[in-house]
Amino acid sequence: MTTAVLICDDSNLARKQLARILPQDWQDSVYFAGHGADALATLEKESIDWLFLDLNMPIMDGYQVLAELQKRQLSVNVVVVSGDVQPEAYQRVMALGALDFIRKPVDATKLQTILKSVSLRQPLIPPAKSKRSPDTELSAEMRDVFQEITNVAMGQAGDLLARLLNVFVKLPIPNVNVIEVSELHMALASVEQHSSTSAVCQGFIGGGVAGEALLILTDSSFKDIANLLNFLGELTPSTELELLMDVANILIGSVLKGIAEQLDMSFSQGHPVVLGQHAPVSELIKANARRWRKTLAIELSYGIENYNINCDLLLLFTEDSVKTLKQKVAFLLEE
Repeated sequence: MTTAVLICDDSNLARKQLARILPQDWQDSVYFAGHGADALATLEKESIDWLFLDLNMPIMDGYQVLAELQKRQLSVNVVVVSGDVQPEAYQRVMALGALDFIRKPVDATKLQTILKSVSLRQPLIPPAKSKRSPDTELSAEMRDVFQEITNVAMGQAGDLLARLLNVFVKLPIPNVNVIEVSELHMALASVEQHSSTSAVCQGFIGGGVAGEALLILTDSSFKDIANLLNFLGELTPSTELELLMDVANILIGSVLKGIAEQLDMSFSQGHPVVLGQHAPVSELIKANARRWRKTLAIELSYGIENYNINCDLLLLFTEDSVKTLKQKVAFLLEE
């Protein structure tokens, strides 16, 4: 009997990577969905045995899919595959009926163990090698690759923050674009233009790739951050700066580490520089525009459930770095 599989992930790259390590005799019956609503539509039409489900997706996320499966009483083996590896994320999906949880990027051995645990013991066939993509532009597929790599790194950073603060971190879908400096304010669409913000910038370089990480925190976030870190003193500009640096060290360091590990490279980080405190984000960008030209910008907008904490992390890669990054990820697009 043929085993039918549905892979639900908004990343084309992630779907391809997972499909390649499925058992050989499953390959003829693999379905794909780009978001949760698409997956549910397929499940209603097709007899699916296994659903591999991402969590952070547009339109309908993985949590909503799991809840809907219970509501509709749809029977399918669900394995969550996500870069969001926070302890509470694991607990939530297991409570919603998932069989197991695999962190991205998917480890074939872990997948095989899960399949064997339910008496499906087909050996996993490693993906066949093929030539690299010749694409030299930031195509939709290449943008998808950058987004997925960042998604995994972002999940690791969110997990670190969640464990430190004992909270649930709301993870966004990364935004990836090649932009001009004049468009930076549009890249930071999640930051209210009239909000008072504080920002830190930290340079990084390694393996022919260079850039700066820009962390922007709304001033309204400091009170809740101080409470979560058990800071009992009065909030002053100096203590707020200390809190800003703490958050920057956690997020910037862990996101860059996660990206570097996936690209098999390492980054050296410079000293963090305060761009400003208690100013509109547009003023911070304008005052420092000379630092950037045309750039590959990746925006991550973090939030913490039940707290008024909003933090944007913008990775700004130099234009010269884009070619090197494409070469680094080209093998990920092999078919």
